[in-house]
Amino acid sequence: MAYYEYKVVPAPQRGEKARGVKTAEARFALAIERLMNEMGEDGWEYVRAETLPSEERAGLTGTATQWRNLLVFRRLRGAADGGASRDTPRLLAAPAEAPEGHMPPPDDGFPPMPPLTRSAAARRARAVEEGEDAESADASSGAGAGPAQDPIALPRVLARKPEREARDDDADDAGEGGGAEGPDPSPRPRG
Repeated sequence: MAYYEYKVVPAPQRGEKARGVKTAEARFALAIERLMNEMGEDGWEYVRAETLPSEERAGLTGTATQWRNLLVFRRLRGAADGGASRDTPRLLAAPAEAPEGHMPPPDDGFPPMPPLTRSAAARRARAVEEGEDAESADASSGAGAGPAQDPIALPRVLARKPEREARDDDADDAGEGGGAEGPDPSPRPRG
């Protein structure tokens, strides 16, 4: 945990004259700038400006509240004498060199891709479906040998749909409806 020491100084009330600085706002900004640069040279970091009440004597027996503008600065303890604080960050040691030619795999959060691509898996499934040998389909497509040659279960999306068998009722419906496809809107008699 970092330990800081703070310094509070009154904000300048008047601007400073300088060559090329003519307006009252620019002169006031110059006064603030010089004060902050002086504090920064000594290691102080600007934190904020505060406006706080101050009770002061007014006359012989009375008091009045005056509002004072203050600038707050801070620095690490022990930074004034150049000594390192116990919380000063240290540099880490350089990492050990990796063997020559070694490149770590990219870490994208996903497991590594299987050696067989989706298109090769689809060609394989088509070959098995048509009754061909899966190895011959791989050899003709240029897929390499290895553990990727094992059969792959494909999802239903990639499998071919079976053709619909024609029924006798379908032939009768096609003749009655004038060749229109779709269900017959008239109810059929039961029995």
